[in-house]
This record gives sequence, C-alpha cells and structure tokens, in this order.
Amino acid sequence: MKPITKKKPDWYKRFNDAREPKVVMLQSDFAGVKAGSTMLISSPAQIASYLSSIPSGEVCTVARMRSDLAKRSRADAMCPVTTSIFLKVVAEVSLRDLEDGKDLEQVVPFWRIVTPDSRLASKLSCGPEGVEHYARLDVARPQAVR
Repeated sequence: MKPITKKKPDWYKRFNDAREPKVVMLQSDFAGVKAGSTMLISSPAQIASYLSSIPSGEVCTVARMRSDLAKRSRADAMCPVTTSIFLKVVAEVSLRDLEDGKDLEQVVPFWRIVTPDSRLASKLSCGPEGVEHYARLDVARPQAVR
C-alpha cells in the first residue's frame, strides 16, 4: 500500500481564484458576530492591498485591519475565519516570491501584521523565526525618498 502524500498547496492559485469581497447579512451568530449584523467576506487581494499600505517599520493588528476594511465596505464586521485563511494565503505567496528571488520591497509585507508570537506565524512555511527575520530586514532597510 502506498503512503498518502499530501499535495503542497498552490498559493498563487488560491490567491488568484478567490472570489471578490462581498458583504453578507448574518442570519445567525457567527464567530462572535451577532445575527442581523453585516459582515465583510474579504479576499486575498483586498488583504494584500491593505498590508501594502502599511508603511515600512510599522505594524498593525489583525483586529485593526478587520475594523478598517469592514468600515470601508460599510459592514459591521469582517469575517475572522476567512481573514485568517486569506492572510495565510497572502503570506505564503509573499514567501514563495521571496524564494523565487524577488526583493523584500517587491512582495506584500505580511510581517507588518503577522507577529512572530501569533498563531498564524507558527503555521507559515517560514515559521515564527522567518517572520521575525523579515520584520528586522524591513525595519533595517533604507527608506525610499518620497
């Protein structure tokens, strides 16, 4: 009997095949959001855009991002479940881009929101040490003149 081998996820496919963001009305309580509330179901692209807008050397919390994106979409909340999934997709695409030789400033800076001590950092292919490494590089690099 052949051992079952787990296929590596195609992070680019997951990023590119995601649906457009939408706002839904909750019929029942879900993940801490009450029934009757509107909830944004985001996308990897929307999250990547948000992360790219965080200035180098700064950090943001996932809660802040969820609040900001929900407000922009005129929703009461942003889905915490899909946020975690899509944030991992964005981070893994960035990591793959770095492996492929892209420079730090050419990838989505997921380390500005994913901290080394977060649950997500331990699930990423680079681990918490990698997140910390990229955050240090980001802070240390010279700032572009605007």
